[in-house]
Amino acid sequence: MDKEELKNRIILILSVLTLILFVTTINSCSESYKQRKQKEKELRQRIELEEKLNRLSDERNIWLSNLDKCQQELRQMNEKLQVTEKNLFQQELINKSLKEELDKITKLKETLEESLKEALVSKPDKKR
Repeated sequence: MDKEELKNRIILILSVLTLILFVTTINSCSESYKQRKQKEKELRQRIELEEKLNRLSDERNIWLSNLDKCQQELRQMNEKLQVTEKNLFQQELINKSLKEELDKITKLKETLEESLKEALVSKPDKKR
């Protein structure tokens, strides 16, 4: 029986070792599955973040382009405003000059009217 007992013990030990290896293999597969799922999740997150970054980069470029257009438009409007202000100033100077001329002509007209009145008043006196 010693042989039989030894054989049984070896079978028992091998069975226990097989069971331990089987449990270890199952556990290893489970861990591998968890790690693979975790890697897939990280990969999905990275891809989503990269897509979001690309989208934001595109939006940023669009905003910068719009900003450049607006700045250019603002420069053009400022140039037009300066030209308009210069023209307005020139028109104001012309108006001032014309008003001064009108005032001179009005004074001259009044002086001529007074002279004419005096001449008319003095002419009838000369006829008498």
